Amino acid sequence: MKKKILLVGGGGREHALFKALKRSKNETEIWLYPGNIGMEKDGGKKIAEKINNWEELAEWALKNKIELTVVGPEIPLVEGIVDIFNEKKLVIFGPSKFAAQLEGSKKFSKELMKKYGIPTAKYECFSDKKSAQIYVERVGAPIVVKYSGLAAGKGVSVCETVGEAFKALGDIFDGNGFGDENCAVIEETMFGEESSVFVLTDGTNYKILPCAQDHKRIFDGDKGANTGGMGAYAPAPVADKKVIDEVEKTIIIPTLDAMKKEGGEYRGLLYVGIMVTENGVKVVEFNCRFGDPETQAVLPLVNCDWFDVFYAAAVGDVSKIEWEVSANFAAAVVLASKGYPKSSQKGIKILGLDEAQKIKNVDIYHAGTAIGENGEIVTDGGRVLSVTAWDETLKKAVERVYSAVDKISFDGMQYRKDIAKKGLLRLDGEA
Repeated sequence: MKKKILLVGGGGREHALFKALKRSKNETEIWLYPGNIGMEKDGGKKIAEKINNWEELAEWALKNKIELTVVGPEIPLVEGIVDIFNEKKLVIFGPSKFAAQLEGSKKFSKELMKKYGIPTAKYECFSDKKSAQIYVERVGAPIVVKYSGLAAGKGVSVCETVGEAFKALGDIFDGNGFGDENCAVIEETMFGEESSVFVLTDGTNYKILPCAQDHKRIFDGDKGANTGGMGAYAPAPVADKKVIDEVEKTIIIPTLDAMKKEGGEYRGLLYVGIMVTENGVKVVEFNCRFGDPETQAVLPLVNCDWFDVFYAAAVGDVSKIEWEVSANFAAAVVLASKGYPKSSQKGIKILGLDEAQKIKNVDIYHAGTAIGENGEIVTDGGRVLSVTAWDETLKKAVERVYSAVDKISFDGMQYRKDIAKKGLLRLDGEA
């Protein structure tokens, strides 16, 4: 019998989750809400019915005997999709609405870390612009200004001057479309190197995936505007065994324990953004789901049955899951459309996908794509595609991924050409 799965989301991360689920030893039937063109081409089934809310999606899942639902994006989780499915006795991978506050409210997560002694940057929260400005004038710059709610990875400003901080506060409090949460978190600037730690957990037991490093800025050398992510690689050498042991002891275990004590056991994927500083490892942020594009670099490195893993995290014991981490490295490069992150172009024909996919150890994940008038694949968003390659060394993985990227083209295509540079510099003989 086929395992019936519902996958919620439609970006590159979800395409990576889809491909991982397809590698299951179980025969699968994967339904998509909403999915994307790449997932459909790979055999996914798009839900035909009109769904207006998570309650209706849960009813659809119940009627269609879905055995496991996997949620990719943060918005459904923060809005409580897991609680709605659980009420109907449906198995779903992801944290509850309460637990998802770790990402949905930076104020919540910072207060939790302060209460339980989890290392992070010193901070203050403000609900009005004037008080925040007075604080910034007092402490000076550099300083970090964050919108407390969800902002698609774009609500954080590292401000070198007081004027930049004032502008960031204006963006939050004067209304630029971030959201309804009228709260800013102002943090001291941490100095060091960042990494992304993915933790699969059933609330008590957990497994740590290969650690990745994201590239948030639009241009090479970490220049330009913040984006949703322009590329990633894994494992990141900055997160060596010593660092991971520290993360486990001072962050992962205390956070899972803290959530239980606060009345909201954390199940699903806990994303820990860390900064490796001279004074130890500190939390930059928590997310309540897999990162994008880190997922595209991490999942190809783990050998397991992802259906069993997600199911165990939802209802069982992940410590009993067969789990093997490859010795390979992986690199992922995001191909974005002209104007991103401020704007995007749609309907631009994409060339070379088949040629790129023919390269060994390469995967292509769709995000902002669509079918054009003549049946060709065209752009349909900001981040259009992500291309991943894996090999025995990071240098070879980077060379392989860029050889695949060179096969792909569309008018206005932009991408970073320095993905994994920091990692290469850390590895002897790789620079």
